[in-house]
Amino acid sequence: MEVHADVDGSGVPLAVLLKRELWNQKVERPDILFGEANKSKKGEDFTLLMPRCHRTTGEGGSSGSGGENTGDDDTISVFAIFDGHNGSTAAIYTRENLINNVLAAIPPNLTSEEWTAALPRALVAGFVKTDKDFQTKAARSGTTVTFVIIDGWVVTVASVGDSRCILESAEGSVYFLSADHRLDANEEEVERVTASGGEVGRINIAGGAGIGPLRCWPGGLCLSRSIGDIDVGEFIVPVPHVKQVKLSNAGGRLVIASDGVWDALRFQEALNYTRGLPAEAAANRIVKEAVTSKGLRDDTTCIVVDILPPEKLSPPLKRHGKGVIKALFRRRPSDEMSEDQMDRGCLEPDVVEEISEEGSAMLARRLNINYPAGNMFKLHACAVCQLEMKPGEGTSVHGNMPKHSRVDPWGGPFLCSSCQVKKEAMEGKLHSRNSQSAVQPVPK
Repeated sequence: MEVHADVDGSGVPLAVLLKRELWNQKVERPDILFGEANKSKKGEDFTLLMPRCHRTTGEGGSSGSGGENTGDDDTISVFAIFDGHNGSTAAIYTRENLINNVLAAIPPNLTSEEWTAALPRALVAGFVKTDKDFQTKAARSGTTVTFVIIDGWVVTVASVGDSRCILESAEGSVYFLSADHRLDANEEEVERVTASGGEVGRINIAGGAGIGPLRCWPGGLCLSRSIGDIDVGEFIVPVPHVKQVKLSNAGGRLVIASDGVWDALRFQEALNYTRGLPAEAAANRIVKEAVTSKGLRDDTTCIVVDILPPEKLSPPLKRHGKGVIKALFRRRPSDEMSEDQMDRGCLEPDVVEEISEEGSAMLARRLNINYPAGNMFKLHACAVCQLEMKPGEGTSVHGNMPKHSRVDPWGGPFLCSSCQVKKEAMEGKLHSRNSQSAVQPVPK
């Protein structure tokens, strides 16, 4: 006679549930080891290295590392590269202000799961607020941003521009965690920029064929997204691509680098140079090989971050020869683990679970609350700058959409007047209005 194990109401065998509970209890926060390297040509690359950062702003908040009395659950790790152009002012300003603007957009007193769910929207708000505030400085420089937040085994990457972040899992598979916003590499962004009033083309010398990369005019910028660049146009937006993933407890390695690296080395090539090296030595090797390959043509900066199982203070082993680059993720939630995996006490080494990914430049889409934690956000605070507003003062990010529409039943989120102007400018609406007024016939 065949004997079946007891099951609970969900149909999952009790033995599996007990093993799952024991596995969850065994999962600890990872150890974070990091290193950086830089070769400077113009002095416009800057980095942010915060292995222990408080989740909240204010006194003793995000501007410094966690103190001795700060529990691990209250801290995150933040690593970023800011590759400036046309000067370093935008890169320095963004390095000093972006993290505070992001954390200020996350409501207090959230559970760990709610905090993770709120982070992508907060990153969008923080990027846009930083850009909006920087415009008041009347500086013409701009910067790319690749911004990485590590919360336990969850990695969230927000990016504008052409600095990149890649992840190599413990098994050796490679995942792209950032987007390339070069106009040459992104046809959708070219269409968005031209639809918003910008012109895209190559440099034309004496009426001949265009040369060099695609650029946005006026200004001649090769990128469609950045912070700053006020002289180029509002259609160069600061709205980041955001990807959020969860690593297995086998860990992995992040390589965050400016275009000075990626113009010289392919992704797999850069990773191959780091085999068996600790984080700091790996970063130095990548920069050295990039400069050796192409010469020092641009600022060349690299950060390597190892996310390791606790007390395993060495890079994870990789199977040589696999070299699989994956642009898409296998969705494998932990509640689908097999009984055999439970017996081993860990996930498959190369399982990287995609939590979310969004790259739209439209604020209405990026700020819309479409997850269960939607009621965490204040009803009458500006979704970008967090300005408190009286009922009726704000403008819905959905414009004139009916208040009780199926898309957004309560009408929000809302923007203050200055952030609404910023939104319209980024979407090219101000350009359209100016163009229409310019062709209005003169009354007789």
